[in-house]
Amino acid sequence: MKKLIFPLLLFSALFLYAQEEQSFEYNKWSVELAGGLHKPGKPFAANYGTDTPSFGQFSLGARYMFNNRAGLKLDFGYSTLQESDNSLPFKTNYYRVSLQGVANVGSVLNFENWTNRIGLLAHGGIGYSLLSPKEPIDRDGNDQMLHAIIGLSPQIKLGDRVALTTDVSMIGNVRQDYTWDGTTTTRIRGFDGMMVNFSVGLTFYLGKHDKHADWATEASIIEDRLADHEERISKIETDLIDTDQDGVPDYLDREPNTISGVTVDSKGVAVDKNENGIPDELESPLDARYVKIGSTISDDRGTIEELLNKGYVNVYFKFNSDKPETYSLEAINYLIKYMKDHPSANAELIGYADEIGSPDYNQALSENRAKRVYEILIASGVAESRLSYRGGGEDTTVDKSSSPARQLVRRVTFRLK
Repeated sequence: MKKLIFPLLLFSALFLYAQEEQSFEYNKWSVELAGGLHKPGKPFAANYGTDTPSFGQFSLGARYMFNNRAGLKLDFGYSTLQESDNSLPFKTNYYRVSLQGVANVGSVLNFENWTNRIGLLAHGGIGYSLLSPKEPIDRDGNDQMLHAIIGLSPQIKLGDRVALTTDVSMIGNVRQDYTWDGTTTTRIRGFDGMMVNFSVGLTFYLGKHDKHADWATEASIIEDRLADHEERISKIETDLIDTDQDGVPDYLDREPNTISGVTVDSKGVAVDKNENGIPDELESPLDARYVKIGSTISDDRGTIEELLNKGYVNVYFKFNSDKPETYSLEAINYLIKYMKDHPSANAELIGYADEIGSPDYNQALSENRAKRVYEILIASGVAESRLSYRGGGEDTTVDKSSSPARQLVRRVTFRLK
């Protein structure tokens, strides 16, 4: 049993090493199919033996790599043993199932410094094996054993999905009661059955990534990590975009076009405690310049025409938008009502923008705002011939650094004719 110590130590070391190293963006699974030659050593009964070596062993395995240096594989092996020309006739079948640790020696030794197509794997572990003699004695019971296995697998990369693999493995059976020929019972304890396999086969790589852990070099892993970090940083930067500058990122903002400068809640919605459609912070300055429909107009404030002409009734807009604020629709309705009550009256609509942005851009924006109100009035039944519009450009009468003040100049005013 002492000879089991080395495979067990190799298996344990690989497993612990794999837990310390974290894998990255490469495929981890592979399937291995191989076949070739074998040479069983002791024990044979007198006058029995096989060719050196002889054909007749096959293996099928599935491998999982924890990272580009260590992994595990589970494989099934089958061998058929027959007499050589100088032996008495016999036939025996040998089966095994092995769980093995795998070390990517090519990666550990930095093969990528001189080649990217040649690799080397080392493997070792333990398993269950079965010896089933068929000729000249077909025993009722099979010889059940444990075994240790260790080997080396040189590789040649044929493509991103397949590699040509060769393998040399040594297998030692523990408590093998039958000789390989099956004719004699042996009482030797310990590693009393030895076999060497030489195989050639293919390894097929599974997964969605371009490369497998067998061929993932340290340089490529670093490049992948840098690319991943850049992608994450880009996503963070995108997530932090706050178009309306209300302190709530767009991806969390339920009202991404909040009026600049007003207080918002944690979801980016402007605070409007009385739910009248006007942000609380704008009510006072708007009340100072805006007369609601149905208000009583006193003599000291002048006529309705004066209220319209002097800018007490305006249509207000969001930042960089030609869409009227919802509460400003009352101002449009105020003019509609006046125009219907005075069929001979005409009106000019004048749009304005704040000072944020270039003068040329703001000139066009102010004209678009006036045009939008013009289209609403026509759609509401006011004759096109009674209306005209123009852009007044930037309104520079307020403090450019004050958000509430800038809100007051993003407007369309009326001039009656």
